Amino acid sequence: MDPTANPLVKEISTERNVTEDSKQNDTAGVTHSHNGEQNEKAASTEISSEAQNVVIDSEDDFPEGGIRAWLVVVGACLCLFPSFGFMVSIGPVQDYLHQNQLSEYSSRDVGWIPSVFVYLSLALGIWVGPLFDRYGARWIALGGSIGYTIMMFLLAECEKYWHFMLCLGFLGGITGAALTTTSLACVAHWFKRRRGLTQGIAMIGSSFGGLTIPLILRATFPNYGYKWSIRILAFLFLGCFVIGNLIMRSRIPYNKNAKKKSIISLSIFADLRFSLLTVAVFCFEVVLFGSLGIVPTYATISTDYPPNTGFYLISVMNGVSSVGRLITGYISDKYGRFNTLLVSAVVALLAMLIVWLPFGQHHLAAMYVFISLWGMMTGCWMALVPACIGQLCRADEFGRYYGTCYFVASLSTLVCIPISGELVEIVGPTAMVAFYIAVLALGVVAFTASRWACLHWKWDWTTKV
Repeated sequence: MDPTANPLVKEISTERNVTEDSKQNDTAGVTHSHNGEQNEKAASTEISSEAQNVVIDSEDDFPEGGIRAWLVVVGACLCLFPSFGFMVSIGPVQDYLHQNQLSEYSSRDVGWIPSVFVYLSLALGIWVGPLFDRYGARWIALGGSIGYTIMMFLLAECEKYWHFMLCLGFLGGITGAALTTTSLACVAHWFKRRRGLTQGIAMIGSSFGGLTIPLILRATFPNYGYKWSIRILAFLFLGCFVIGNLIMRSRIPYNKNAKKKSIISLSIFADLRFSLLTVAVFCFEVVLFGSLGIVPTYATISTDYPPNTGFYLISVMNGVSSVGRLITGYISDKYGRFNTLLVSAVVALLAMLIVWLPFGQHHLAAMYVFISLWGMMTGCWMALVPACIGQLCRADEFGRYYGTCYFVASLSTLVCIPISGELVEIVGPTAMVAFYIAVLALGVVAFTASRWACLHWKWDWTTKV
């Protein structure tokens, strides 16, 4: 007998099949539901990961204030006081050496010592900057501080030309690069919207050094002699370094991709904005450091001026420079760093053309008016150039861009410092001033083109750049 012929068997078999199908469907449903939950969790994890990446992006999360951030600015200011400050006030030391230990050498030969010092302090940023992006500030700043302090104490013991060249020129230049590049890069890690103001405050350290260091040396040289005058500066610098290293920190974790890049990356010049800015900075540095060399000689050969006029002009220039860095830094955050720097360069150019060139040699009042405007405008340059560089790159690449830009700009200091004072005696003060006017005009043109490139070649005077 066929079992399938029995209706009861058919019914039981059908129910069994329905039950098995139902279980399979339920199992499939549970599996589908479980897979759905896994997909939702995976999607949620992915979203969370993306959100986390957004939070830690160095370009989206700047403190813009707070005690930690402002302590970094103070620390940078303290480290720039001995490094940049001694750099812009090296004139009294150079003059003393020329009259005493190195009296048998010409002013040009003696001038090569501070020239190498300034050149290496700026040029070696092309290595220090990428190292900062990779490893942060702590060990670079500490090593620079120790080396710079040793340099100052050794400088007090130097007697021969090669002593001064090795100690001040090479050791001072190498350690100075570690300090200047690291200090400005640290500030860029903590501020973006207020970067112009904060880097201006940090650069006040160099301006204050340019004002006070000559005053200290002028008082100590006749009373304590050369050795103890330099030692007094060394102890003062040591105190600045101790406090500066304790409170100055980088914020952004080291860039993992930076290790994949070469130390010297000339490919960044493919960015026309950066290339034009570098040309402008080169011209600015020629005029800035050239003027530091020409002003004392310019005042000396002008018989209408008192004997100490050159010293007072440099002091006024450095003193007013600190005000310029602070005011223009604040203005630049409101109206744009490129805009503010462009206006300051044009004002400096007009001051040279209208005041210094026709009246500077025979009218002392006009010379003081010019040097006040000049100090304020050049203070703006030194404060805002790093801020403008920071607008062209990410914060974790600031060291590379800053170091590369000043590697090119430093070539100007290698030549203009030792020969500017001598050239003014050969070609005359009027011709030298006219030359600097032409160089600054070229810098203004290059900087204007850089701003234009930032706007994608669509010129607009009112855009905040």
